[in-house]
Amino acid sequence: MGRPPLNLKETKVRLPRATKERIKALVGNYGIATFIREAVENELARREGDPPKTDGTGEREIE
Repeated sequence: MGRPPLNLKETKVRLPRATKERIKALVGNYGIATFIREAVENELARREGDPPKTDGTGEREIE
């Protein structure tokens, strides 16, 4: 029995080396993807006029 599908689509994002190092310094090497997902969700919510609602994993809560 495997894990359930995550319903994620891989997207390549190019960041300047200094930006990646700043993120890594804040969240560690294994938290980079979560940090980027959460930042994107928060920016989408800001631009769409919704308050950011995350469940602590970087995923927006479904209403």
